[in-house]
Amino acid sequence: MSTIPVTHTGAPALAGRQRALLIEYSMPLAYAVLFAVLAATVDNFFSVANVVGLMLSVAQIGMVACTMMLCLASRDFDLSVGSTIAFAGVLGAMVLERTGSVTLAVGAGLGAGALIGAGNGVLIAYLRVNALIATLATMLMVRGLAFIASQGQAVGINSDAFIAFGDAQVFGLPLPVLVAGACFLVFGVLLNHTVFGRNTLAIGGNPEAARLAGVKVEKLRVWIFLLQGLVTALAGLILASRITSGQPNAAQGFELDVISACVLGGVSLQGVKARIFGVLIGVLIMGTVENVMNLLNVDSFYQYLVRGSILLAAVLLDQLKARGERRT
Repeated sequence: MSTIPVTHTGAPALAGRQRALLIEYSMPLAYAVLFAVLAATVDNFFSVANVVGLMLSVAQIGMVACTMMLCLASRDFDLSVGSTIAFAGVLGAMVLERTGSVTLAVGAGLGAGALIGAGNGVLIAYLRVNALIATLATMLMVRGLAFIASQGQAVGINSDAFIAFGDAQVFGLPLPVLVAGACFLVFGVLLNHTVFGRNTLAIGGNPEAARLAGVKVEKLRVWIFLLQGLVTALAGLILASRITSGQPNAAQGFELDVISACVLGGVSLQGVKARIFGVLIGVLIMGTVENVMNLLNVDSFYQYLVRGSILLAAVLLDQLKARGERRT
């Protein structure tokens, strides 16, 4: 009597899918556990005032992380975002001081950010300058321009209309939080549901293959950096309105926080992989850790150590995920 051999191919496949799901949702699960533990152990962490303050503190990082996600997905990155924030705030404050027009001040800041971003894109896409060198040079030059334009001094803002730009509340939430939420929504749709997003991921996967498929690689990279500069300048104007001055030394080290948040959120440094929800989780992790350290009165020197450790952990996690995917 013959017997039918029994195969067990379904079990390994199921285990593989479960492992993939665990990796995919590891960060949201980790943040949920972190939030629950902190809410139970840290005084005032779960208060309404602190949660709103937490969202407000990460608003600028969240806005810029949305466009940094596109840069990283296309195998580029931008180290000049902190300097762009400072320059946009200083320029907006100076234009406001001389003209009294909020519209001109905002327009000048946004225009400067767009030009800086487009300049980075041209250097990288058309002149073939390495992204690290190009944006590092821009970071230094733009920060220098901020100091030169302001003569090294903060430029005060006295316009209530401009201050309301970063201080107003809508539906009980600060306006910067709503702007950050709008950025996540817009760039999430742009990444996942448009040709622009698909082509961005295609460039990150293989630029030459994307070019052969008809993607205008250089032009698209310039647009990505232009969007990066535009959104970063908006974040700079909001920051200036919140602190009621344009500060030439503002946002130092900001670019590292943004890149850390993106990598923590699953955006690969090798391109191709990017998820807007993951970026949101990465931003919240960075903000929550900093918020808790402030609540616990941790010395600022130790905060630098923790932030650096998070960046290193994010990069190592990205490498481990990449190795795991290559093995499977």
